[in-house]
Amino acid sequence: MNVSDIKEEIKSLINKQVMINVNGSRSRHEMYKGIVNEVYPNIFTVLVNGVNKSFTYADVAIGDVKIYHI
Repeated sequence: MNVSDIKEEIKSLINKQVMINVNGSRSRHEMYKGIVNEVYPNIFTVLVNGVNKSFTYADVAIGDVKIYHI
């Protein structure tokens, strides 16, 4: 998938609940459950427990961030 396809897919998830799986450095994985809040040209935000977390479309494209609609 290219970045523009990912942007369109994430735009379709605005105000919907998602699970975010983040593959960090040194084999660290973090899971977040939240609602896609805003989409911007280079990032999108997810509201997790009242806090906005931001992610880049590029990280989704390379697989470091995976987003699942629940």
